[in-house]
Amino acid sequence: MNIGVWQIVIIAVVVVLLFGRGKISELMGDVAKGINSFKKGLNEKEDDNGRTIEAQASDPVNKTEDKTSTS
Repeated sequence: MNIGVWQIVIIAVVVVLLFGRGKISELMGDVAKGINSFKKGLNEKEDDNGRTIEAQASDPVNKTEDKTSTS
């Protein structure tokens, strides 16, 4: 059973009619907040006392020196 483009369009129209554009955009905003919270949780570490500390993001652009310029 192959799902074609028209079937997807019909399903999308039905979903928009049932929930409305406002509810769908609100749901997408909640999903985005969840993703951001998940990424923040991945960057946090716990110290020995169980407190969370934010890990420093490694930025290779700022850590490398510019070796092309000779002064």
